[in-house]
Amino acid sequence: MKGYLWSGDGSERAPETSGRLERWEAIAVDAVGNVIEFWGFKRNQGRVWALLYLRGTALTAADIERELALSKGGVSMLLRDLEGWGVVQRTRLPGETAWHYRAESDFMRMVARVIEQREAGLLGRIRADLQEALALAITDGEVRPEQRHRLERMAALAEQVDRAVRLFLKTARLDVGAMLDTLREESGGTPGAPR
Repeated sequence: MKGYLWSGDGSERAPETSGRLERWEAIAVDAVGNVIEFWGFKRNQGRVWALLYLRGTALTAADIERELALSKGGVSMLLRDLEGWGVVQRTRLPGETAWHYRAESDFMRMVARVIEQREAGLLGRIRADLQEALALAITDGEVRPEQRHRLERMAALAEQVDRAVRLFLKTARLDVGAMLDTLREESGGTPGAPR
């Protein structure tokens, strides 16, 4: 995963786009692209969504190509991905033959969809793998008790993270208290005690 390194030195980065965006819009679009890339998505997915969101109106693929100076094939793939995650919707405007695209504007709904499709599946696999590792460690007579305890804590943390994410997807509220308790145990803190 590529990351976005924030230097904090105050130097300005020139916007990536050579399209027709105003400078303020190019900076905002690139900033969203940087965040999206940091999270492991394609940078231009964030840029396309940000353009649509900032404009607040439906644009055609050709509009997006022109505004962001992207290729036709690139925009097509980006829009297909974004539609699959439910963060961009395709629509036909009255009297128009070309498809138009608009951004999802409900941040919580958008984040929940992406987490549900991407992170929730990963968390389930991590939980299953750690449970399998723990079962094998329990039956293996060579695993030291402190190793097994650490593995039990890893499995418990994975369970709590998975539970918190699933609760977030249902309620849009994130409770990290149990995760913090598990993390505090290792650093010598008392579970449930405020830090």
